[in-house]
Amino acid sequence: MENTEFNRVLRRIATVLSVVIITLSLVAASTGILLSFYYEPAAGRAYQSLKVIAEQVSYGWLFRKAHNIAGNAVIAIALVQIVVLFLSRQFRKSWLTAWISAIFFTLIAIGLSWTAMILSWDQEGFWRFSIELGTIEAIPFIGSQLREILTGGGAISTLTIQRLYTIHSYILSIAAIIISVVHLLSVLWQAKQTQSSGANSEVINSQPQSIINQGAGASLAES
Repeated sequence: MENTEFNRVLRRIATVLSVVIITLSLVAASTGILLSFYYEPAAGRAYQSLKVIAEQVSYGWLFRKAHNIAGNAVIAIALVQIVVLFLSRQFRKSWLTAWISAIFFTLIAIGLSWTAMILSWDQEGFWRFSIELGTIEAIPFIGSQLREILTGGGAISTLTIQRLYTIHSYILSIAAIIISVVHLLSVLWQAKQTQSSGANSEVINSQPQSIINQGAGASLAES
């Protein structure tokens, strides 16, 4: 009984977390669209455009802060969601969509954070990205090709920012919204199915007791 109640609580937490995930994704996407009106994906101008957003655009600092907080928070919430699904032991085939969507969303959220590393074009982001490129280049067989795809060939330049900006703003962002919707729907569907099966089991369990009561009443009537 305690285990069943524990699983029920975890399923409710998973539902709440899935709602939080899609909410944070929408916040990050909407603020990202607003920032894109002023952001310039070019070496030298990227940093200045972000400075203009923070200092001169009305509420620009708020949109940028909300974008950063939502982007970082959604990674933590997605990791917590995976832990909750694991603790609730939802390993059944019917939960496969929820599991896969949660894992893929976490990877996409991490990818969004990674691709945003160089977009600010500051010293910290530049050197971090340079180190990351060295790690990527060390991958056997495909490392050099991946580096050229990301950088546009050669050193880190405007072409690098434009490519990562495209991956960040269009490919990964759209994928994150789609996967978050799929995850939310799958969790809600499973919660509905669990409630239906629980209600049916209660009806089935109550039938033998009602039959016994009816039999006892009939015996008393006959006596």
